[in-house]
Amino acid sequence: MEQQILDRIHSPADLKKLSAGELQTLCSELRDEIVNAVSRNGGHLAPNLGVVELTVALHSVFNAPEDKILWDVGHQTYAHKLLTGRRNDFSSIRLSNGLSGFPSPEESVYDPFIGGHAGTAVSAALGFEAANETMHRDGHVVAVVGDGSLINGLSMEALNNVRSTCKNLIIVINDNKMSISRSVGAIPNYLNRIITGYSYNRFKAFSKMALKKLPASKEIIGGIQKIEGAAKSLFVPGIFFEELGLRYIGPVNGHRLPDLMETFRRIRRFNRPVIVHVITEKGYGRRYAEEHPEKFHGVSSFDPESGEPAGKKNSLSFSKAFGRSLCRLAEQHPEIAGITAAMRSGTGMTEFSQRFPERFYDVGIAEGHALTFAAGLAANGMRPVVSIYATFLQRALDSLYHDICLQKLPVILCADRSGVVEDGPTHHGLYDESFALQMPGLCIMVPKNEPELEAMLPFACGMNQPVMIRYPRGGSQLEDLPCEPLKTGHAEVLREGKDLALWAVGCEVKNALDTAEILHRELNLSCRVVNVRFLKPLDRDLLKNDAAAMPLVTMENTLEGSGLDMLADRLLVSEKHHGILHFAWKADTRIPHGSSSVLRKQFGLTPEQMAGTIRDRFFSPSTPKEQA
Repeated sequence: MEQQILDRIHSPADLKKLSAGELQTLCSELRDEIVNAVSRNGGHLAPNLGVVELTVALHSVFNAPEDKILWDVGHQTYAHKLLTGRRNDFSSIRLSNGLSGFPSPEESVYDPFIGGHAGTAVSAALGFEAANETMHRDGHVVAVVGDGSLINGLSMEALNNVRSTCKNLIIVINDNKMSISRSVGAIPNYLNRIITGYSYNRFKAFSKMALKKLPASKEIIGGIQKIEGAAKSLFVPGIFFEELGLRYIGPVNGHRLPDLMETFRRIRRFNRPVIVHVITEKGYGRRYAEEHPEKFHGVSSFDPESGEPAGKKNSLSFSKAFGRSLCRLAEQHPEIAGITAAMRSGTGMTEFSQRFPERFYDVGIAEGHALTFAAGLAANGMRPVVSIYATFLQRALDSLYHDICLQKLPVILCADRSGVVEDGPTHHGLYDESFALQMPGLCIMVPKNEPELEAMLPFACGMNQPVMIRYPRGGSQLEDLPCEPLKTGHAEVLREGKDLALWAVGCEVKNALDTAEILHRELNLSCRVVNVRFLKPLDRDLLKNDAAAMPLVTMENTLEGSGLDMLADRLLVSEKHHGILHFAWKADTRIPHGSSSVLRKQFGLTPEQMAGTIRDRFFSPSTPKEQA
């Protein structure tokens, strides 16, 4: 087999030995490697295909890890990982005990900062650069920011602070939606070559020094700067950044490697903060990803040639059920509005956005704004339904408290991807629930399956208060399990029993039913299985009655001590009971990335493991059931 150029790359330093032609070939090899790995393991395809040339250019010109490259969002770092000594492990990306799908300082010195949530890179890079300048250290700091991340409030706050904080910082805008650029062509490219040129900037600095010696120098310099700014604003979409004190360079074609490298070589000589605006195409190099970039943003396994999904997909998921129910609700209620934060497809809102465009709002990567905007809609007579991934909801918790719950506004908040997910620590939806449980007047519901979610949405619409509905990614595997009518604060008994009570939250109902079956088969135990449904208000009377009659076990896809287990312990602390056992994800632990099945086994949360723990805690196989 012919040796690839990629076989010779063990660190970014090796890129500097390659010719221009070899670098172009390397880009093709990187795309092949990314497609092969993602087609097997799943992951973020289109974003990574779009930044291959940009990544090669950055590592060819700058000197990582001495120069710090921070990625925002970090799901576009696959090529970066391949170029920084991790190629041999790349086939394990996103698998248990394999490479993370995001930057990880624990994984490599080339990852200076975690990058799983949008909007962090500019702030963090500003901190890195300020530290360099304070400690008189050499080295450049580069923040690579997607155009969607740039509108995040944290990014804007950091941009406002750049000029007053540091003397030198490089921010690369990866614009793959044309949302900033209005003018790409000969004139801006010509201007770009001029304003990045050493001669131009040296002449500009020299002229300013000479003019300062003349009478009325401030007025003359000010007039020239106004003329320059006015001229640039006609052709270059960067006047906003110039007003913030950042030198704007761009737009630059993000797939022309020589242009990128020349631009980066020139700005290395700048001694001021600079914005480099790079135009890329999501999915570049694979037609199926180019034509459907949203579909191929994050994918499960697929055929690398055709892009078709591998295997059969679950016919229904929680996200699909949510979207279907939301459309039905909007048909009946003209006051219903749908809000998402740049996750229209992922949250199941595509059909709603197409059928009710006048009532659909995608606010971009701005979760806090999404909730406060929803509060404004609700305060003025509408019924907003906000769908956000649970991990990103963490960024909007103050808005939930201050703007929604304190005012008792009837906002329906749907927390998708709750619990543990394959993407790992930056994306686990584990930290919002404990905060939400403390919110005044907030009702929290958790469906066991998709039909129950579809019933909960109209039920929430009939409540004149804030409501949160939490559900995981994917399907429940309980699609056909019937649902009793909902009643506020009442749990649902799915299986009667007298020896043990299993209280399960949401999808854990499936594990509770399986655990009950194992205990019945192995120990002849009669297990009662309860679907909690309402975490708040909790069915306190039923829980107390069960605990008084038999041992009580709770199962939930959240952190231990932060959900039902906490509520049960508080409720039963002064009550007589037959013992309590909780199953949840271990708190104060970094739960890694990987498949749910592998992680559950690692943390003792499979039905077989839980049945064994219950047996050891409450029942001995050698002890007759009557004496347990």
